[in-house]
Amino acid sequence: MNLSQHDWTSQLAADSNAIILDVRTEDECNEGIIPDSINIDIYKGQGFIYEVDALDKTKNYYVYCRAGSRSAQACNIMSQMGFEHTYNLEGGFMNWQGEVAFPKE
Repeated sequence: MNLSQHDWTSQLAADSNAIILDVRTEDECNEGIIPDSINIDIYKGQGFIYEVDALDKTKNYYVYCRAGSRSAQACNIMSQMGFEHTYNLEGGFMNWQGEVAFPKE
């Protein structure tokens, strides 16, 4: 499900069962991340599938990438894998207005 930045952030703030998933590359993450997100690069192909498959399917996943298309693709893949609640950030990190953190070295 695609959500505007406002809806994504307000729904996320009220969700005690939420996980933020960043599907960008490591280089993109080095430019900044949404705080408390976990990174699984969708470009890893089968590696992405393996890592996502190890995630807890009972959680709600708030997924983002740079512009919104890879995260939409990730949400579709995750839905096919049995994840019931995935939310794509429309416009991605490029349009993010919220807090930004930097990955720990």
